[in-house]
Amino acid sequence: MRQILQELSTGQTVLNEVPQPALPGGHLLISSRRSLISAGTERMLVEFGRAGLLDKARQQPEKVREVLQKARTDGVLATFDAVRSKLSQPLPLGYCNVGIVTAVGAGISEFSVGDRVVSNGAHAEMVVAPRNLCARIPASVSNDESAFTVLGAIALQGIRLAAPTLGERFVVIGLGLIGLLTVQLLRANGCQVLGIELDPYKQELGRRFGAEIVDVVRGEDSLDVAHDFSAGEGIDGVIITAATQSSEPVSQAARMCRKRGRIILVGVTGLELDRGDFYRKELTFQVSCSYGPGRYDPEYEEKGNDYPLGFVRWTEQRNFQAVLSMMASKRLDVHPLITHRFAFESAPQAYELLATGSESYLGILLEYSDSDDSNESATTIDLPLSTQPSDAGKSPAVGFIGAGNYAGRVLIPSFAASGVRLRTIASAGGVTAAHYGRKFGFETATTDAKTVIAANDIDIVVIATRHNSHADLVVRALQARKHVFVEKPLAITQKELTLIHATAQELAKDGVRPHVMVGFNRRFAPQVVRMKSLLDGVREPKSIVVTVNAGEIPPQHWTQDPRVGGERIIGEGCHFIDLARFLVGQPITEARVQTLGGRGGKSSNDKAVITLAFADGSWSAIHYLANGHKSFPKERVEVFCAGRVLQLDNFRLLQGYGWPGFKRMKLWRQDKGQNACVREFLTAVKTGGATPISFEEIMEVARVTILLGEAARA
Repeated sequence: MRQILQELSTGQTVLNEVPQPALPGGHLLISSRRSLISAGTERMLVEFGRAGLLDKARQQPEKVREVLQKARTDGVLATFDAVRSKLSQPLPLGYCNVGIVTAVGAGISEFSVGDRVVSNGAHAEMVVAPRNLCARIPASVSNDESAFTVLGAIALQGIRLAAPTLGERFVVIGLGLIGLLTVQLLRANGCQVLGIELDPYKQELGRRFGAEIVDVVRGEDSLDVAHDFSAGEGIDGVIITAATQSSEPVSQAARMCRKRGRIILVGVTGLELDRGDFYRKELTFQVSCSYGPGRYDPEYEEKGNDYPLGFVRWTEQRNFQAVLSMMASKRLDVHPLITHRFAFESAPQAYELLATGSESYLGILLEYSDSDDSNESATTIDLPLSTQPSDAGKSPAVGFIGAGNYAGRVLIPSFAASGVRLRTIASAGGVTAAHYGRKFGFETATTDAKTVIAANDIDIVVIATRHNSHADLVVRALQARKHVFVEKPLAITQKELTLIHATAQELAKDGVRPHVMVGFNRRFAPQVVRMKSLLDGVREPKSIVVTVNAGEIPPQHWTQDPRVGGERIIGEGCHFIDLARFLVGQPITEARVQTLGGRGGKSSNDKAVITLAFADGSWSAIHYLANGHKSFPKERVEVFCAGRVLQLDNFRLLQGYGWPGFKRMKLWRQDKGQNACVREFLTAVKTGGATPISFEEIMEVARVTILLGEAARA
């Protein structure tokens, strides 16, 4: 299938062939009929992409601060690589989609195949959307009209926050698509509306929809007109739907409001506010969040858990339904907003119009072929532009499951540099699989992970998906007698770990011993290897202190969900447990964890001290902390033994104190050992040698990590 993507580095909009997205439970697979280009949000994305690096930096000063901070801690070269990788990733465009349901995911009963639905799906021939972001379209509402539903919900949410009452006077600043929808919805609420807009065409549409207009072009003063419009009493509420860097719209809104008036920001403006304007009138100012309650809540959007109607009357989905109802009753007219139509195949021309403004535009519709609803789009596509080495066919063939940021920035380049045959890459959405597949020379891209495991010509399966899928994929790959490289962690529960162990034992009975490798790269870092060589000459116990300045991750992030990411000790702390195990070189005999107390007595899984005891009397204290400052090194390792000290900062500077013949080892580029980790694994596969980390040691570290993670939750 084809999908519209934007290259953030260049701003180029392309129509790319990607695999049909996978259909998870609680989602719908939809064959597109119409989609609407957002003249506001998507135009800003295109303009940002086409801007040079300096202009990009000016537009996102907070990102610049993050980059500079990363450069100070991780080094310029590592930071440059990370920024370049981020900008090279394609961005799917669009969020206003109309289509026909061709398949329903598990657990859905309220939608059926053949239903005509609106969703926040992207510009693509096939889209997958979660149940709570879909709404069935009434028979009397056309596809053209339905394409405006999502933007209508954005306008409606702003109005709900303003809470208008019959007869109130409102001002709408900015009469673009959302502004003109807002005018109509306010009028339907029985409000008088005054519109402020520079474009004469949009002014005329505002009048057509029942608004009075401030003709700024002819010199009318917005404040004077608003004063007369409100009969000198002041405006009851202002809804700002404009997009500008200026703070003037908010300042203007405050000055025209009555005492205790309401200001709702739906668009984007500067926010340099004058406290006096708000203080004297006790004004209410609120920023509206997209389509309504549920937005950015993974429980609602991804997992499909609805809010009870009695407590949350209007959610994202119910706002969609309300807008569709307004269209069905002809109280919301969107036909005059349509200025352009393009066949989906000509989408790049539509974005050129958006970027250049060569002619006036408002509602730009993309039209898709409706000749086939049978879901024939391929979940696997060929990538003919393979750039693999000529001798790659003689090397092990690799299949990747997972094509996220870490896989694309670190793992795939490491495997590609080793000269293996890059056979197939899989991702649930298909976009990243196709992108990295073309970039690194894979032969096929897919959204069906089962095909990677089942392929007879794939020798190695690399697993880089969300943590809760690791164990199942490892077991399936082992049962298919594939070598496995899994990005940490190996598993997130003891039950999963037991199953992996049992599978490996069953294979061993048949004399089959595939390599199982976890991406514990830090033990392969050149400075850690040097530390290990120094420590191997010391026979007495060692004291190891590992300080991890992990940084905060929002509680809603999937890594913080014990059912998905396992939380941070299991999801990331395993790296440092393995590192300590490697440096000591002895089995772990005891493990404890102490978490920092949180609010309400709840412990903090990402603010913990882990203590490990080893068979030779060594011990390690791992301080895994998310409450530090970014300017401090992210990872520090200190080893005390035999009257000597080793200190490693951020995998850039290793210093020795009291070590004969060793003082320091400094790297120009941070090296956490990812390339060496992959290289040694592949060497073992090619030569039949021992796995770089023994299966027993991998299981030991996994078992200890899971026990600590569970203890931290108790």
